[in-house]
Amino acid sequence: MVTNNSIFQLFASSPFKPMQEHIAKAHACAIELIPFFEAVMADDWEKAEQLQQNIARLENEADTLKKDVRQQLPRGLFLPVPRTDLLDLLRMQDKIANRAKDIAGLMLGRQMSIPEAIQPIMKEYLSVSLKTSAQALSALNGLDELVTSGFSGHEVDLVEQMIHEIDDLEHNADEMERQARSALFTVEKDLHPIDAMFMYQVINLIGDLADKAQQVGGRLQLLLAK
Repeated sequence: MVTNNSIFQLFASSPFKPMQEHIAKAHACAIELIPFFEAVMADDWEKAEQLQQNIARLENEADTLKKDVRQQLPRGLFLPVPRTDLLDLLRMQDKIANRAKDIAGLMLGRQMSIPEAIQPIMKEYLSVSLKTSAQALSALNGLDELVTSGFSGHEVDLVEQMIHEIDDLEHNADEMERQARSALFTVEKDLHPIDAMFMYQVINLIGDLADKAQQVGGRLQLLLAK
């Protein structure tokens, strides 16, 4: 974890380094949903609880990083982009970790079993959503080269291409969300109405995770345009 004492040095060498540290932590939190879902599908609630606690820990670490960046982001040091834009980007990144924590907390709290008939589509849907988050991380990691190039040249094209790929992945996640909802609808009559309601909510939250990653890409695109 980046400590308070090192935040300024990181900003001095690269204004984006703390942002990269933060989104890496947020994505690490989200990616834990894969083994969490596997544990849920195996009805291994002891394992699921351990993974949920790990997700909560990573989300808390991401939140600490966010607070550190907000407090230490230098006001007097020259930055290649507006300070307010970096803070907006940070807020959007943080929502990736928040959504992962929301999903795991809801499913563990209610011990939500995923109907066997929809497990394959749910696993694929989650995977596509997490690929969107991974692509947002990759785009952030390309910003150091942009600083070196003065936000011009081939490096801008590379980051813009990664942003377009985020949009494509989020579109795929939207399509998978429709398929997941349709699959749940076919088995809905076999579920308790409240269980079905909360399963639809989980589907919505997985889609929202991809949406937040796309918003990170959208903010990056605005930064490139300035």
